[in-house]
Amino acid sequence: MWGAASNGPLDDSELETHSTNGYLVRPGTVGGDWLSVLRDELSCLDADADPSDPRIIREPGGTIRSVFEPHRFSEVIGEVITLDTVLPVARQLLGSDVYIHQARVNMMPGFTGTGFYWHSDFETWHAEDGMPAMRAVSCSIALTENFPYNGSLMVMPGSHRTFYPCIGATPQNNHASSLIKQEIGVPDQATLTEAAARYGINQVTGPAGTALWFDSNVMHGSGSNITPFPRSNIFLVFNSVDNQLVAPYRAQAPRPSYLATRNSELNSFPTLTT
Repeated sequence: MWGAASNGPLDDSELETHSTNGYLVRPGTVGGDWLSVLRDELSCLDADADPSDPRIIREPGGTIRSVFEPHRFSEVIGEVITLDTVLPVARQLLGSDVYIHQARVNMMPGFTGTGFYWHSDFETWHAEDGMPAMRAVSCSIALTENFPYNGSLMVMPGSHRTFYPCIGATPQNNHASSLIKQEIGVPDQATLTEAAARYGINQVTGPAGTALWFDSNVMHGSGSNITPFPRSNIFLVFNSVDNQLVAPYRAQAPRPSYLATRNSELNSFPTLTT
């Protein structure tokens, strides 16, 4: 956490929570009038999806799992990034101007939605994208209610203070399979057992419109959804403009730009004022 209470909408208590736990929950980030529009927009993305578009990631059964760069498909989703409850928070947490490193919508349908195994995002962003430092933050905005039983995210509070390196070389084009099931760049069971014993596990639940802000290095994951209740969210990764990508540290080539915005493609947001 790089900013101070004087730099944005978060007060000292919220900043301390994020600094201590590596995450912060903010209900009401997106209001009810926005939620219905955004859910309709997701339905349109699903209906209009081009089967050959690599930005559309599908479950083994064919249902859509994720759509990358949704802000380039949808002006409405693009507007969410610049909401007063979103962009200023990212700038405050990172203590600088920011840009979108990655954006996607995740759709976990009822009965068949598969989870995301335990991982730290920074492991991939550093090794495969060339992100120099842990000066990035993720914002996951719930478009449906997150119950304890429909695959809501689990985090290990405080784990952002420890980097758990993963063994093994990164295969060429690893992203092609890891977006469906990640097997490279994830901790082994002994590491996860130690981390869970040290930090514990919290589950993040809450109504639609709630935002979860979490550090790039916090350990997190989710289970599958075998309930009738679908779960969907907008997932935004903000990176500091002072932390722009370089050559990958542990990969033969960078991942595609829809997974990791390179320096020449920085977003243009209103200039930060202090």
